[in-house]
Amino acid sequence: MAAARWYHRDISQVVAEELLGKAGRDGSFLVRDSESVKGAYALCLLFQRHVYTYRILPDEEGLLSVQTIQGIQAKCFRTLPELIGAYQHPNNGLVTPLLHAVPRPRPEEDSDGEDARGWGHTVPCPGAVPSSRSPIPQQLHQRLQEQLHSSPASDFMGFMAEYLTHHVQDLEALCHGHPQLRHLSTALATACRALHSEIDFTLAGLETLARVFDPPVSPRSPAREQGFLSSDPDLELLLSKISTVNHLLSSLEKKVKVGKSQRAGLVVDVESGTVTVTKRGSGSPEEVIPQDKILQLIKYQSVQSKVRLVCARENQKSLSRDFIFPNARKREAFCQLLQLMRIQHSNLDEPEIISVYVGTWNMGSTPPPRSLASWLTSRGLGRTQDETTACIPHDLYVIGTQENSLGDREWVEFLCASLKSLMAIDYRVVALQCLWSIKIVVLVKPEHQRRISHVHTSSVKTGIANTLGNKGAVGVSFLFNGTSFGFVNCHLASGSEKTHRRNQNYSDILHSLALGDKRLGGFDLTLRFTHLFWFGDLNYRLDMDVQDILTHIVKKEFQALLAVDQLNLEREKNKVFLRFSEGDISFPPTYRYERGTRDTYVWQKSKPTGMRINVPSWCDRILWKSHPETHVVCNSYGCTDDIVTSDHSPVFATFEVGVTSQFVPKEAPGSGPEALACIEWESIEVILKTSSRSKCYIEFHSYCLEDVQRSGENTFQNCDIPGFLKLGWSSKHLPVLNPILPDLEYLGDQHLLLSIKGVESCESYGECCLALRSAIGSAAQQFETFLFHRGEETGSVRGWMRVRVPRGRSGTRERLYEWISFEEEDAEPAAEPPACPKPAPQRLRSRPRSLPEPATGYTNPAYFIFEGVPNAWLPAPGEAPRQRGESPAEGQRCRSPAGARVPLSSQEEPWCGRPRCAPLSPSPGHPLSPPRAGHHKRPKSAVLTRDALGLGDCSLYAATHLSQVSPQGRGDRQELPPRQTQHGLEPPPRPHREAPRPLGKRGALGALDLEAQPAPPADPQPARM
Repeated sequence: MAAARWYHRDISQVVAEELLGKAGRDGSFLVRDSESVKGAYALCLLFQRHVYTYRILPDEEGLLSVQTIQGIQAKCFRTLPELIGAYQHPNNGLVTPLLHAVPRPRPEEDSDGEDARGWGHTVPCPGAVPSSRSPIPQQLHQRLQEQLHSSPASDFMGFMAEYLTHHVQDLEALCHGHPQLRHLSTALATACRALHSEIDFTLAGLETLARVFDPPVSPRSPAREQGFLSSDPDLELLLSKISTVNHLLSSLEKKVKVGKSQRAGLVVDVESGTVTVTKRGSGSPEEVIPQDKILQLIKYQSVQSKVRLVCARENQKSLSRDFIFPNARKREAFCQLLQLMRIQHSNLDEPEIISVYVGTWNMGSTPPPRSLASWLTSRGLGRTQDETTACIPHDLYVIGTQENSLGDREWVEFLCASLKSLMAIDYRVVALQCLWSIKIVVLVKPEHQRRISHVHTSSVKTGIANTLGNKGAVGVSFLFNGTSFGFVNCHLASGSEKTHRRNQNYSDILHSLALGDKRLGGFDLTLRFTHLFWFGDLNYRLDMDVQDILTHIVKKEFQALLAVDQLNLEREKNKVFLRFSEGDISFPPTYRYERGTRDTYVWQKSKPTGMRINVPSWCDRILWKSHPETHVVCNSYGCTDDIVTSDHSPVFATFEVGVTSQFVPKEAPGSGPEALACIEWESIEVILKTSSRSKCYIEFHSYCLEDVQRSGENTFQNCDIPGFLKLGWSSKHLPVLNPILPDLEYLGDQHLLLSIKGVESCESYGECCLALRSAIGSAAQQFETFLFHRGEETGSVRGWMRVRVPRGRSGTRERLYEWISFEEEDAEPAAEPPACPKPAPQRLRSRPRSLPEPATGYTNPAYFIFEGVPNAWLPAPGEAPRQRGESPAEGQRCRSPAGARVPLSSQEEPWCGRPRCAPLSPSPGHPLSPPRAGHHKRPKSAVLTRDALGLGDCSLYAATHLSQVSPQGRGDRQELPPRQTQHGLEPPPRPHREAPRPLGKRGALGALDLEAQPAPPADPQPARM
């Protein structure tokens, strides 16, 4: 059977449909392993452009038969080839006989080309230039002549007239995938050449005036350090100058308002729980602020080194004070110490946030150095910890290594000894999993050991023929109280030309790694955990000439290199790590260094087959993916610069992660009439990327449900668009779900996993995760998110749901990480919040920030065909289009039905009791909106979620460099409304660490002594809470 050309083993349903679509003939078929029943098969058959899937099931005696509808006797066969041979004849119950076997694709040699799944076909460019070129230039030249008579810029028009003779070449290049308009850039650069001298003259004067008020900073320096990707450097330089002029003009007024600098010191005493403000030169403190009087900490996004403290005063009034630190890193250290102080004095039985350290290192088959201090304390290059907080111990340490030549026990003992010498803590081993020289170790603080349960480990080989463990992955999963964690350390195929092989390695690991709750085995691995961290030597390289790479590294022009990073490019194509996040990369490539130094890259390697080129690359990476509306913040991401035993540098990342505990209701069960919460659905609509016509049902999984719940079959179906299936369920066919506990505080932390399954095959077409928090209330909320299956995006789901909580169970409390928020300094004042604000989903970035912004487009424009909406969102009548938003984690978005919506064409009837409507714009989190599409202007004095900077990647690089800091007493007292139990917009989480062993006489870090400078005048209103 293994030799049968029609047997494709464990390929996914999506790949099977792609292969049949390529075959294109009625009667084309293949057989794959069933995803729902072990030992069974799925027969996939193409007929009239649709794929029909039949299950082949074994009986108790091992005989195989095609599953039939009730009442029809099944034919049994001893072997699979016998069954296939019998069904090649007509009138056997299939929609058409099995006529044309679709063979397995031949293994392609690894190359930089597209993979064997058919992604590399050429798609005609919409609006492509016709073969006859002459009419278009003549028409455009005629329009230009009409403009010459009315425009004084005749010289400029001459440059444009010359360009029109080449614009067809630009359009043809655009159709072939080249994003740059080379001829247009050349024409514009020539036309604007005279503008350079005028701007230089104006810019020099503005910079001189700015330096009077801000001596250490040169406003043009950030622009000069960036690498430009345009085809014409002169044009980019001109745009940079214009941007700088705009920046100077808008910020000059603020600089003048700063006035005379006043220096002051801030002392954070974690042990006593106080913040002391002192003026420089005076021995006595100006003010001592107890930790319970600090109501809110507001971090400015416009000035990365600025922070505002909102403190309580008598008569329920508050006082706001602004501080500007020497740099953003000092501000982050101050915020972390305040968070640590608040945690230490919170008197909570169980933690609400923990700090997680993740490290990865290809050790190069050599022993490690005696000290790993820089690696384990996140010091070196990139975004690193401030020296004030670097030695605060983390709650969890997860260490992944590749090419580790040490024995398992020897390596664990070495790590534990290293941490004990640095942190004075005996960390406990949670798990160790090894695959040849690939190892993962999880260590935890002793006080947290009892909180960890359900530990699972697994490994997958992806070496030669998937039988050798020199390449592959190891993983660990566990529960920390009520929060599930997954960690995967992998070593993928090496070589610049093996991008496709690395993608396949990732897919194999995703499919085969057995981690997490077994009841969720049918779900995509990336959906089984509240937080999943994936790291290791991913081996993705840079697609650029080695000499150009070295030049960019010397100039620290990392953005130009990240634009050609294979991992970023593959993520942009949705081939790997869908909806994962990664911190900003601001450190040099970690491979391939000369051993013994970090000053030289060795990019030539002698092999038996000849000289091999290994360009410097970011092979070692750390990514993560979390459930929607959860709390995770990346505090650091970098590499060491003093560990030189390997040709790879160790990489580290630290995270602040929100965790939940086992909820204990205030009212004991049985103490009174049991009031039930309920999850109700008004409608659900699904669009699947499939050629199937199968009826489907939905399975609902959650830890808050006693059992798995199932809907009825879909009540609406549309397969008119080739390659897509649209399904709908009305409220009558969707179950009302009753969580095991009705308390609001409990339900706000819960999630639902949905799986769309075919009625005939019982196989999943896609899965997704929905957070309950945003749906709590009396009014139904709309949700929209992606569907995933085996690491691929398979469609989209949206609908209306609400979570009803009984009266008396709606109490909640503020989380420790909810008192820190962000504010735009020059934004407009916010309107009054509603009486009962609802928490919005935390906005998370799902694509690398280092990549160029995508053009206007969507995840899959074909989805819009079902609604008649073109590839651009329609504004409301008389309303300008709004800015595009950014997708939150998992792409989920909830919105109130009261939000403005635009009815669609009258040709489509209302469905499920609601009129069809289109969003006003590609709004935040819409499953079809492009990730990282843009930013919204933030309202002033509002509690804000973090604008997507990489899962809390708070952009710690200071916009200005200030040599001194000092407080500015706001002086104006404002009444502070009582803190709401839920925020209109959930404040973003901030970092914390538990206090280490005493490091000095002050204990628990002693104190943080900082300098401050008065902040510019701003709106005295404190942020609303």
